[in-house]
Order: sequence, then structure tokens, then C-alpha cells
Amino acid sequence: MPHAPDEGSRAKGASPPSAETFENQVLSLVPSLRRYSRSLAKSDSDGEDLLQDCVEKVLVRRSQWRGINLRAWAFTIMTNLYRDRHRRSSQHPSVEFDETLGLTAEDVSGDPLEKTRLQQALNALTPEFRSVLMLVVVEGYAYQDVADLLSIPIGTVMSRLSRARRQMAKHLAEDNIVTLRRPK
Repeated sequence: MPHAPDEGSRAKGASPPSAETFENQVLSLVPSLRRYSRSLAKSDSDGEDLLQDCVEKVLVRRSQWRGINLRAWAFTIMTNLYRDRHRRSSQHPSVEFDETLGLTAEDVSGDPLEKTRLQQALNALTPEFRSVLMLVVVEGYAYQDVADLLSIPIGTVMSRLSRARRQMAKHLAEDNIVTLRRPK
């Protein structure tokens, strides 16, 4: 879902958008922010927490927005929030609930095996590879936009994307291997 390069931007010297317009622009970003947050966090619940924190921070820090590309600004905030959480969680590990307790509702739409395989392949990627893959492939960002969002060189974006795609293909191909025996 590529976005227009000037989406969410306004001309220099133009008055800031009203609070209602700003909030509507933020609300229109929620679906893509949700996909990105879930891909970073590796779980729906952690992704929803990350999304909520991101939207809250965007709304609270509205005065810090320079008026250029709200989408990129929001994705940058989410990336930084994730990095902060990831850094904290690696310093202070926590115990997670066992999903077999039946605390979550089962998703019955689509092919659950295929969704599980895809989720496992995404989770096997490092956070750096996963974020680049999601921003380019799912969100439709250009390489330069991703480089700017993540504060990395464009060459790094291209190499991470290439490696992420190869690792995904390898992981998905490994699950398809069926050993066949010839009758004796």
C-alpha cells in the first residue's frame, strides 16, 4: 500500500492543522501502524500496547511535529518506542503467560497453518530485518524513506531487505520438506 510522498505534509508557512484534522490524520494511520507494531512486537497483545503508546505519544507531542509527513513521524516514534522496550526487556527479562491456558480466542479465519508458518518465519527474523521487511513490503515505503525512518544508510536497508527475504524463503521452504521413502 504505497503512500504519496507528500502525504500528511503542508507547505512552509501554512497554519498548523486543527486538532480535529490532526486527530483524523492520526486515526487514518492506525491500520498501518497496527500491522507494523504487531510485526515488531511478535504478538498481538504486545503489538496493541505498542500501538497505543505510539498513538498516545503522537497526540501528546503534537506540538513537536514539524508539519512534514505525519506518517513517517508516527512510524519513527513507533520504531523508537519498540527499540526502547526491546532494550529494557533485554536488561530486565520477564515471564510470559502460557498461551495454552486458553486466555486468548482462536482466530478461525483463513488457513491457520499458513498463518502460523508465516508468523514463525517473521518471528525468526531479527528485529532489524523484520522492521525493514514490514516497512518496504507491507507498508510500501521506498528504500530512502525507510533509511530516513530508521536512521540507517540506504545500502543497509537494501541488504537487510535482501537477507530478510532470503531468510523468510528458507524458513518457509524448510517447512515444506517431506522425506519420501522408496519401497524396498
